[in-house]
Amino acid sequence: MYQNRDMGINYIKARKDHRCYGMGLGIIILDDVYPGFPGDVRNASAFPFPIQYEIAEGVDIWALVHEEDKSPCLEPIQRAAKKLEKMGCRAIAAECGYFAYFQKDIAGHVDAPVFMSSLLQVPFAQQLIGPDKVVGIMAARKEVMTQAHLEAVGIQPGSNYILAGAEDDGGCPEFEHLWYKPKRTDPPAAYYDKAEEEFLQVAVDFYRAHPNMGAMMLECTGMQPFARAVQREIDIPIFSWGTLLDYAYSVAVHRDYYGHV
Repeated sequence: MYQNRDMGINYIKARKDHRCYGMGLGIIILDDVYPGFPGDVRNASAFPFPIQYEIAEGVDIWALVHEEDKSPCLEPIQRAAKKLEKMGCRAIAAECGYFAYFQKDIAGHVDAPVFMSSLLQVPFAQQLIGPDKVVGIMAARKEVMTQAHLEAVGIQPGSNYILAGAEDDGGCPEFEHLWYKPKRTDPPAAYYDKAEEEFLQVAVDFYRAHPNMGAMMLECTGMQPFARAVQREIDIPIFSWGTLLDYAYSVAVHRDYYGHV
């Protein structure tokens, strides 16, 4: 990644209220015990930049995604964001697309740039494909993705998107072994090949059901390990948590350019 020391760094001084340096992305994760394949946001191994995690204590999948009253989640998420900022993280993100609900709350709570949901990319994707095509939003569960989630990240009601749920109608049972409390195994576990096969099927079916789909947005943290497999099948732009985190780091820590003339 680095070919030389940064010659622009000669004199150093403290950044306001920061304890750590050389930090990358601070990621708020749910207070839940389940593993993630490389590419999943809670698996740090596949990302080419520093990751610092902080748990939103008491906020699990059920509280964030399924509970109608989400107000108890706000304070723990704010605390986690503030701690990551204090440690010196250059940007704050989260691990689940349903954190979209709190995008404005957290962006107003810290000074670091905030990327609370993969869904932030939808308005951008809509501009890329034009008004006659739609962005297909593949959420984990359609029924719990509310208008409040979408509007909080700038998705306009009635604009060119279509929403589906990967786990609706039992579409991805291997995912449910990790995330869905009533069907979670003990301990939570999943097979990559089964999860990929199931997700690939629902993603391709979603695409084929909407011939005017110009891009697909993968909401869930566990979907991007399979994003390339989906793209091999349907060959349209695929947005995911992975593309958002790459972008977040690039704007918070802009790379230098090494080459010749």
